[in-house]
Amino acid sequence: MRHPKMPVAEIADDYLKLIRRFPLRRLRGDVDHGEAVRILARLIGRNQPRLSAGERDYADALGFFVQEYDERFHPFPRKKRTPLQALTYLMKQNDMNSESLGKVLGNKTAASLVLNGKRELSKAHIRKLADRFKVDPGLFF
Repeated sequence: MRHPKMPVAEIADDYLKLIRRFPLRRLRGDVDHGEAVRILARLIGRNQPRLSAGERDYADALGFFVQEYDERFHPFPRKKRTPLQALTYLMKQNDMNSESLGKVLGNKTAASLVLNGKRELSKAHIRKLADRFKVDPGLFF
């Protein structure tokens, strides 16, 4: 959906620039997957300037292709995991460390406490993690 205050040409330019860099299509292997994850992480992790409508649309579509590839080739283990085990698994799959987790959670100290088992994930943390990893929030309960 187009942002009501943004000209169509500006949305198209942002979107098409990303399409030229990495076309939106089914991922064809681990190299495609790695590049898609890097692009998606840069878009999602960017605080300023905020994503344009075209960039948001591109990130949503690219996230769909990454998730589809992950489900086909790197499925999450079905065995019941603790929230911390689920988080560390997802961090490993996304080449994240405690500092990058702190950026997602908005607080480096909270990330350290969670990873060391000294604090449980809050509802706000769970929402942020579910958005970041494109997973069901129930994974962290």
